[in-house]
Amino acid sequence: MEMQAPDFWDDPESSNRKMRESKGLKDIVETMDGLAGQYNDILELIELGYEDNDPAIIPDIEEELASFKETFENIRISTLLSGEYDRNNAILKLNAGAGGTESCDWCSMLYRMYTRWAERKGFSLEVIDYLDGDEAGIKSVTFQINGENAYGYLKSEKGVHRLVRISPFNAQGKRQTSFVSLDVMPDIEEDVDVEIKDEDIRIDTYRSSGAGGQHINKTSSAIRITHFPTGIVVTCQNERSQFQNKDKAMQMLKAKLYLLRQEENAEKLSDIRGDVKEIGWGNQIRSYVMQPYTMVKDHRTNEESGNVDAVMDGAIDPFINAYLKWINR
Repeated sequence: MEMQAPDFWDDPESSNRKMRESKGLKDIVETMDGLAGQYNDILELIELGYEDNDPAIIPDIEEELASFKETFENIRISTLLSGEYDRNNAILKLNAGAGGTESCDWCSMLYRMYTRWAERKGFSLEVIDYLDGDEAGIKSVTFQINGENAYGYLKSEKGVHRLVRISPFNAQGKRQTSFVSLDVMPDIEEDVDVEIKDEDIRIDTYRSSGAGGQHINKTSSAIRITHFPTGIVVTCQNERSQFQNKDKAMQMLKAKLYLLRQEENAEKLSDIRGDVKEIGWGNQIRSYVMQPYTMVKDHRTNEESGNVDAVMDGAIDPFINAYLKWINR
């Protein structure tokens, strides 16, 4: 008798989702096993120190204990990711605010920061849309970070990010303040229940502006969709065909409209905090000060770090964790 394959094998999206869930569970088990082993190693080091009466072993114990606490805290934080789409991949869009070249440079710095964070997590990243600055940096970039709970973590980053530094583009060497907005949405693979009327959107095609080889540079395959009722604009240029770009852009539009509908629902408002507001003074969620002192501070949770270089190199987990504790308090 021929066995029938499970239904989800016939559905690539369902199959991919099942595979991600399976890998996520496997990673949790491996992490817990490693944590248990590390706990036993710490106990053995303590016993060894007592037996040999050797205080020189204390730094080794402290190092192991710090690593244990960090892993334990990461596991505890992951239990706070209970949102409907927290397990999904994340789509991020950075937009430089007013400020010309300085803001575009700040946009490129933030893009690098999230790239390095993704590398630290073992996540992959793909660019969806890219627009260079007029002189330097990035005017806007849309990219997708793929990994377990990517959206659950990165939803904390949605908002306006403020930079204060002595600008290398200012000949007078004065301090300058720049702003970049970040929008974050889940990569919703299944077809969400959102109605989009043909008369409510305009679809434009244009030539791709980012790097990508001869095909991308010579064909007008990039897609821009404008949703008139909300003013939402989504773009995609990384796929090889206009049809694929249109599908991805429609998927992003549906995700944004779905989140907007959730925001309008008072009962779920607390799940979608950190709305992107006007890119300017008074609306920032986080400030990055590089001169005359160094400090990164999140204005929602009051989490801060004096090591700006580490933060810009992708060490943003303390801010993410503080946000998750804040919204689940």
